[in-house]
Amino acid sequence: MGRSIPFLKALNEAMAEEMRRDPDVFVLGEDVQVGVFGQTSGLVKEFGEHRILNTPIAENAITGVAIGAAMNGMRPVLEIMFADFIMLAMDQICNQMAQWRYITGSQYGLPVTVRTSVGAGFRSGYGHSQSVQSQLIQTPGLIIVEPSTPFDAKGLLKSAIRCNDPVIFFEHRKLMLGGVEGEVPEEDYTVPFGKAVIRKPGKDVTVVAAGAMVYEAVNAARELGNEGIDVEVIDLRTIVPLDRDTVFESLEKTGRLVTVEESRIRGGVGAEIAALACSDYFSLLKAPVKRVAAPMVPVPGSPILEDFYLPNKDSIVRAVRRVM
Repeated sequence: MGRSIPFLKALNEAMAEEMRRDPDVFVLGEDVQVGVFGQTSGLVKEFGEHRILNTPIAENAITGVAIGAAMNGMRPVLEIMFADFIMLAMDQICNQMAQWRYITGSQYGLPVTVRTSVGAGFRSGYGHSQSVQSQLIQTPGLIIVEPSTPFDAKGLLKSAIRCNDPVIFFEHRKLMLGGVEGEVPEEDYTVPFGKAVIRKPGKDVTVVAAGAMVYEAVNAARELGNEGIDVEVIDLRTIVPLDRDTVFESLEKTGRLVTVEESRIRGGVGAEIAALACSDYFSLLKAPVKRVAAPMVPVPGSPILEDFYLPNKDSIVRAVRRVM
């Protein structure tokens, strides 16, 4: 590949390249001309204020603008600064954007990419720290993406912008602000939806994660390897569509399954995967499925409690030991 770039630069490059490729692509959101976390920094210099649009602080309204633009042939990339703020636009996202193409018999395409940052651990309080992925998986019509590497961030974002269906694209702040780097080709490429990747092969336990939790899972796998437990780590990359084949081919080999997510545990992505394991692959299981996730409380304001709230390497290690 030849070069290593940060997660943030990968996102920035994806948007810039797609805007050069397609004049119908534009970016809108609060302070996108500045780029609060850096994803859109500098884009306004090349593309101008008519394609990098600063908007009012009004998530429901600006989501409606993106929907209307998409229905009229544009390809908006909408930035919702914090995933918590998606709650202010749930009607537009879930009742309109996600379902309009279906209920109109594909008379209207909805090529909207909604980018939003997730993740606790930054002492930002409950209203700026939540991971809301699991609250969107119930909605038909949405593609839900959560990359863990710069390669996937760029390739999946390019796929999202080119997609004719709405995509919710989660960008974890630990990956953006924590200096995560990785190899990314200079030539054009995309990463397909619905294709998970095995980050670490193993034969004893399957651990499934996405986004920043992939790194916690890999670190847990290394520690458990010192105990003679061989963990296979799967990076989902996309939550919807879910790559069932990769997950359950791994389960067929290991017989044990642990799911990991930063969203809260009730009704989460892990609950869906566990339900699939029990309903369709029960004969493969050698032990009950274990879920590692955040508890059913608001994200704490106390730094000590926030650290205790977050799933991490240690909680994954404990779950793997239980299924063993």
